[in-house]
Amino acid sequence: MSNRLSREKINFLSRQILNLLAKDDKVEFLDDPNEIRLVIVKSIEQEMKLYESLDRKAIDKIQSQKKSIEEGSREWEILYRKYYNDELNKLGKLSE
Repeated sequence: MSNRLSREKINFLSRQILNLLAKDDKVEFLDDPNEIRLVIVKSIEQEMKLYESLDRKAIDKIQSQKKSIEEGSREWEILYRKYYNDELNKLGKLSE
């Protein structure tokens, strides 16, 4: 259940975020806008890595069950969501 974004999509998102910040009168850029955009890119990539690790942990937990659970089955999906949300909750990233 990976939700990977291509490099192009990450760059697109970073430009969108930078453009929104540039339109905000309360925001003043103290560094070159492209440097700020690169920081945004890095933040998106770090966040994606975090969610990929949560995905891996949820899958590993399912695979560690005594009985074999077929990926894509209803039981697998329910367990995946539960374990994924458990990991999110541990990080305080699960919203109500």
